[in-house]
Amino acid sequence: MPLNQIEAFVIVGAMLALFVWDRLRYDLVAAMALLAAMLTGIVPAAKAFEGFSNQVIIIIASVLVVSRAIARSGVIDAVLRRMMQRITSPSAQIGLLSGCVTFLSAFMKNVGTLGIFIPIAIQTAGRSKRSASIYLMPLAFGSLIGGTITLIGTSPNLLISTVRQQIEGKPFQLFDFVPVGLPLSVLALGFLAFGWRLIPQRTGQRPAEDAFDVDRYTSELLVAEGSPMVGKTVSALEAMGEGDLTVAAVVRGGRQRAMPPAHWEFIAGDLVAVQADPTLLKKLADEAKLEVAGAERLAESERQKDDVIVVEAVVTDGSLLIDRTATGLHLRQRFDVNLLAVSRAGERLGARLHRLRFRAGDVVALQGWEQDLPAILAELGCLPLADRRLTLGQKRTGYWSLAILVVAMILVAFNVIPVVTAFFGSAVLVVLSRQITLKDAYGAIEWPVIVMLGCLIPVGEALKETGGTEHLSHALSAAAQFIPAWATLGLVLGTAMLVTPLLHHAAAVLVLGPVAASVAHNLGYSPDAFLMAVALGCSCDFLTPIGHQNNTLVMGPGGYRFSDYWRLGLPLSILVLLVGTPLILAVWPLH
Repeated sequence: MPLNQIEAFVIVGAMLALFVWDRLRYDLVAAMALLAAMLTGIVPAAKAFEGFSNQVIIIIASVLVVSRAIARSGVIDAVLRRMMQRITSPSAQIGLLSGCVTFLSAFMKNVGTLGIFIPIAIQTAGRSKRSASIYLMPLAFGSLIGGTITLIGTSPNLLISTVRQQIEGKPFQLFDFVPVGLPLSVLALGFLAFGWRLIPQRTGQRPAEDAFDVDRYTSELLVAEGSPMVGKTVSALEAMGEGDLTVAAVVRGGRQRAMPPAHWEFIAGDLVAVQADPTLLKKLADEAKLEVAGAERLAESERQKDDVIVVEAVVTDGSLLIDRTATGLHLRQRFDVNLLAVSRAGERLGARLHRLRFRAGDVVALQGWEQDLPAILAELGCLPLADRRLTLGQKRTGYWSLAILVVAMILVAFNVIPVVTAFFGSAVLVVLSRQITLKDAYGAIEWPVIVMLGCLIPVGEALKETGGTEHLSHALSAAAQFIPAWATLGLVLGTAMLVTPLLHHAAAVLVLGPVAASVAHNLGYSPDAFLMAVALGCSCDFLTPIGHQNNTLVMGPGGYRFSDYWRLGLPLSILVLLVGTPLILAVWPLH
């Protein structure tokens, strides 16, 4: 065996061992592997960073940005919450939630889709007095299987398309995965809707927003012309808050009515003082088309490149705000910030916000320019709390993000523009149209995954060029001589499913993809079926919490133990293996 091939095996073997050891983060392990390959000369320095220019990197980052914009719009969240209020059966609730996650994961990055639905599932569990653990694992598994439906749903599909490009000169198309992924997803959903009974009921961690020991905020909402709340009652508005919102007062014609009766009807122009969490206030304002009072437009001179954000801060003992009002301090005129809400521990605030005299310990929600807010908070003597990325006071972006994504999908489906152009363009448009801020756009990108992929792509290419993959494929091909063709394909699919829990799913694709294609070539088969088997197997990690970040994401909120995953994941994996193998053979013939 040539020296460079031995070195390649040693580097890849060490990398796999470090992945399994799980003491170092996967992006650092990948960077170490690339560095070792450069030092040994296996990867020339001139080609070492070509992985970062690979189209798959751009597509993944772009889809994550668009997914974050859709999540920020609140459209999906608002529609699903209303639907869930009418369903009481746990099987129906889990089936609906998992179904939405599954099919949305075909068109959005599956980790972004799961992030939208986790809070909805936790709230549904709390309202139904059930453990969140029975909801969250089916959601994670649904997002994984749903990602197999299209090219952009999951990283393994994008990566295996890159492997095909290198081998056959052309990548997989956007909907090439549908004939296999769609029927499998439907079967998996039927299983998850009833198989949740296999999951142990656990007590999960509190959601991050519940970790803030802040009483409910008092804020003021304006009932504008055209709002659906015109003619509706106080009780109807409180019902939209599902018990977590209280109407403290209504100001009409300059006169304030404290604690209005439940049958009080709103008219256009009413100013409603409500007490609730700021996240709920934002959702309520969006759904009822209410305007947050005080969120006037800030002066934009020389600010076109800055973002307007909302911060939460505590009024300290030496603050300028103490015993003064927002009006008396000329808060807007002097400091260019808007007061959106105030919380005072152990006290219900009855005064209008602009007339409220601040005290030490009050928590305020202030809206202003991101660049200036740190200095303004210091000048006011306020201590900022941890950033919850509040969007209170911002207009809902509506359906623009979804429309941009749909147009991109149509253009790709009809081969008008390439996939990378469509989704990079979509990411640019959602930022240009202010569906998402630049800060949120950069925050949406999973940089550790980007770094890992950029490092692993040249390492995987080096393994192929040194003949390492050919060496492995000859060993597998020799074993495959004694079993039928369908069993060989099933072996590749099963191997991918077993290897992925030990590695990151992206690493598994980059290692197994070229090997599977070489096995197919040695046996005289078309490589497409084997590449599809690798992509499907690496996407379907249902056995552990570590092979895919979606499984890791629900581990804390669901309170799961490591061994809980195989209880639901093992029968689902067997289902994918038994049904996926003949489906691949039917769609992608071996000859």
